[in-house]
Amino acid sequence: MVQIKSFFATRWGIVSVGAFIGIFAALLQKLGNPGNMGICVACMERDVAGAIGLHRAAVVQYMRPEIIGFVLGALLSAYLFREYRPRAGSASIVRFFLGVFAMIGALVFLGCPWRALLRLAGGDANAILGLAGLIGGIWIGVLFLKGGYNLGRSSQTHSSAGWLLALMMAGFLVLMLIFPQIEGEERSGVLFYSVKGPGAMHAPLFISLIVGISVGFFAQRSRFCTMGAFRDLILFRQTHLFLGVLSLLIFAFATNLILGQFNMGFTGQPVAHTMHVWNFGGMLLAGLAFALAGGCPGRQLFLSGEGDGDAAVFVLGMIVGAAFSHNFGLASSPAGVGAHGVAAVIIGILVCLFIGFTMREKSA
Repeated sequence: MVQIKSFFATRWGIVSVGAFIGIFAALLQKLGNPGNMGICVACMERDVAGAIGLHRAAVVQYMRPEIIGFVLGALLSAYLFREYRPRAGSASIVRFFLGVFAMIGALVFLGCPWRALLRLAGGDANAILGLAGLIGGIWIGVLFLKGGYNLGRSSQTHSSAGWLLALMMAGFLVLMLIFPQIEGEERSGVLFYSVKGPGAMHAPLFISLIVGISVGFFAQRSRFCTMGAFRDLILFRQTHLFLGVLSLLIFAFATNLILGQFNMGFTGQPVAHTMHVWNFGGMLLAGLAFALAGGCPGRQLFLSGEGDGDAAVFVLGMIVGAAFSHNFGLASSPAGVGAHGVAAVIIGILVCLFIGFTMREKSA
């Protein structure tokens, strides 16, 4: 057990986790998940929001087992390695709104940082603009960190508080088993299911769940985080986490080549649009929100699994943000940015700047 713990703290450990995510994300796409979306935390949380009826966009409603697995896998890892530490109380309402705006930005681009990498690994050149925006947003967040930005410390709380998001995810899994998808039907019991579009495309339930649990377990051990990778590179010139991100990109690219899933270009890419300014702008907003919140959407799920109630609030903010995005015409589609998506990105950037400027520790 000690050897396993120490391995994931090494460079080979983080590289192995990135490789695992890259390979299995491409395989999940081959097994049925949408194109260049074997794993996308933002898109999958959006589908979860649709599955429980928070939005009624019929093409993106499915209870993604991968999201459930991320939290449960991280919980298992945290308990096995005695790292389960229930805590909360660090500007939770701020983290909620950062989650909302992070999701809005991600859905304008159509993907989280993981999907931006996977889109690039599949040949989608639009992802270059998204990744540039992501890095730009993180860079702005780093400037705030250098200027004393701080959401304050969390404090230890009851074990049961740290369990709540994991219990919610376990409940979602139970609902999937009680109300399985019925072919051709948009609803099964209390759950909504897409019969066409990205929500109707998914790998087999238990394969998705096992991959999700495995990713959650390994990522919790290694502290894998795309936002953290770029933050550490910019702020400290440290490459440890960045090697994991680079490994994800390389191994996803290689797997896509082997499986015949690589298609280079800007046009005709799956679940993507070519409005370059807003591919950049959406991820600029998302990157800034991730930096201010202290982690990318995957990392927030893994932290939730190890008992971080503030990360769980961010996750809930993203799920609510997905509902706002589709209920109010903010989310993009292959046809382009939603009717009010541009305004939402501008407002989101202004809100994040307000948070960054006003939540700084004043020097004595």
